[in-house]
Amino acid sequence: MTLLRDALSAVLILAGSAFCLLAALGLLRFPDTLTRLHAATKAQSAGLLLTLAGGALRTPAGASAALLLIAVFLVLTAPVTAQIVGRVAYRTGAVRRTALVCDDLRDRLAREGDAPAPQAPGDHDEGK
Repeated sequence: MTLLRDALSAVLILAGSAFCLLAALGLLRFPDTLTRLHAATKAQSAGLLLTLAGGALRTPAGASAALLLIAVFLVLTAPVTAQIVGRVAYRTGAVRRTALVCDDLRDRLAREGDAPAPQAPGDHDEGK
């Protein structure tokens, strides 16, 4: 039973590390703010959760409770942070609006009378 638990723990930790590595590569390779934000929140969160699950299999129950608290904190804060950073990027003109399929925030800001910063032609195309 210990061998199975050790093997499962190793697989989870390696899978989590792979997700974290892919998230880091996404941050370097993706062309704009929103896609980088996606890599930073989705893949990084999945990687950390897998790594925590693998670590929880190898630790006593008391330490596993602390790992569970870390996981809950991550799941609660990552989406909120991504939402705030995405809105700030949109309002400051750091988002390629031509790449958006559905731009609900533009309509909402127009209704509220708060227009986003103008985007100069050719800005934020460094990834192309």
